[in-house]
Amino acid sequence: MDQNTIPNTDIKVSKICLGTMTFGNQNTEADGHEQMDYAIDNGVNFFDTAELYPVPANAKTQGETDRIIGSWFKKNGNRDKVILASKVAGPGEYTKHIREDLSFRKEHIDSAIDKGLKRLQTDYIDLFQLHWPERKTNTFGQRGFKYDENDPWIENFETVLDALHDNIKAGKIRHIGLSNENAWGIMRFLAASKSNATKICTVQNPYSLLNRLFEIGSAEICHRDNVGLLAYSPLGFGVLSGKYLNGKKPADGRVTLFPNFSRFSSEQSNRATEMYAQLAADNNMSITQMSLAFVNDRSFVTSNIIGATKIEQLKENIDSHEITLSEEILKEIEAIHNIIPDPAP
Repeated sequence: MDQNTIPNTDIKVSKICLGTMTFGNQNTEADGHEQMDYAIDNGVNFFDTAELYPVPANAKTQGETDRIIGSWFKKNGNRDKVILASKVAGPGEYTKHIREDLSFRKEHIDSAIDKGLKRLQTDYIDLFQLHWPERKTNTFGQRGFKYDENDPWIENFETVLDALHDNIKAGKIRHIGLSNENAWGIMRFLAASKSNATKICTVQNPYSLLNRLFEIGSAEICHRDNVGLLAYSPLGFGVLSGKYLNGKKPADGRVTLFPNFSRFSSEQSNRATEMYAQLAADNNMSITQMSLAFVNDRSFVTSNIIGATKIEQLKENIDSHEITLSEEILKEIEAIHNIIPDPAP
């Protein structure tokens, strides 16, 4: 499998990254181990987790994903074969079971890293990310920014970078990134790094045929300031697999199991998905293959984070790295995008 270098590092990661947020909820420990075995055997060397996982977030299962990855490391003794990414949770009603104060103060970042290392049964994390901003901004399906004058956030970009840098010096993490961050936040962290030895390498944001908002502003930042996109939800919670078309509700589908995960299920998203599915069928490929191949080939994407609950899904997702879309198909994709641009925020 082709690899890309994480910007500002000498770390090479596979074009496909294994997302693990189903481990410990939709997937058992045995399932997780099977997926990681398959991924490693098929050229995937990059795994992504978070202290929050699995999802949906709750106190009973919090940290189970890390624990499953850790037990796999212990069983196989192969930590050195994996580039491991993790994240510290930010403020939110759904994360209060993790810490009472979810700000990115040094003691909270230190605690998240130390507890994560213990669960993961390792002594270092290759890429450590801020899961979402402390400030109130448009993330997780909120399309437009709405200023909240009661937002308690206090600007502290340099302080956060200092806390992360201390953990780099201690050898606990190697590099840092952002997640669910907007263009303004990316630029402010880049500016703050000019007075700090620690520069962000990546930003993990949603990107798919149903949500190409990253292209507006943030993609240029990535190119000009050497930051890589780790694209998550490339299939829009499975919507771009086509399994929800024509009103279908597969019993084990994420959107069926967790109705609140409706970010990619609008009428416009369904219409766009139908059009993309027809384009894929006309070109003798599945909509899954076409959707992932599109993300894989974007110049600003360092790695495409895929997730699956079944090994058959994982195989199809990983195999997408072998597909190169023709110029004709790319033109057809743009034509659909022009008709229904970014139906899912």
